[in-house]
Amino acid sequence: MNILAIDTATEACSAALLVDGQVTAIYQLAPREHSSLILKMIEQLLSQAKLPIKQLDAIAFGQGPGSFMGLRIAAGVVQGIAFAHDIPVIPVSTLKAIAQRACEQTGCGQVLTAIDARMDEVYWASYRLEQGHWQLDGQECVISPDKIQLPQMLPEDDGTWVGAGTGWGSYKDRLLSAANSKLPTILTDCLPSAEVIVKLAAEEYSAGNMVKAAEAIPVYLRNNVAKKPKPVVL
Repeated sequence: MNILAIDTATEACSAALLVDGQVTAIYQLAPREHSSLILKMIEQLLSQAKLPIKQLDAIAFGQGPGSFMGLRIAAGVVQGIAFAHDIPVIPVSTLKAIAQRACEQTGCGQVLTAIDARMDEVYWASYRLEQGHWQLDGQECVISPDKIQLPQMLPEDDGTWVGAGTGWGSYKDRLLSAANSKLPTILTDCLPSAEVIVKLAAEEYSAGNMVKAAEAIPVYLRNNVAKKPKPVVL
């Protein structure tokens, strides 16, 4: 199984390559530099692995929500590769990727994810790890920090949940107040990464959950950003 993954949805820019069960990755905090970095990262990983693009079984990307321009960059790059080489695509939620990364850092399989969406809102979702697979409680949404949708089984002061994402750094007090809960662990700098996305993509690949290049579109959650990205051909 050979899968390439990229993510440019937030301040972080990253690429990862899964080859025969081994993952190599490049990760860099580089706001506003994603378009100049991501292709170089892809080329470096493929070169190091001595793997031609045509030998990829799938290409995955952080589908969103996240930065409008960042999501367009990732979708455009992925569409370009997929169209040119007839490779299936695996879109992965960036909020789910944050949950996976938070779980790897803390060992906790219940994560309240929040990305700062600006405009006094957060991209919000709660994820629960059940039998090795992430389950979304409710739906992903863009919402005011004061009106977050909580898991039905979140008791007051429950220490088994983790808060993760930049939304917690921007709106921690309001989110905690709305949740009526004190979370012992909050990871404000937990960002999605291609390394966790490629792991999640491997599960989707094994389950046959892939789409064609034309269906590799961003998830913005806001209705007023609907322009389709232009493919980037390698």
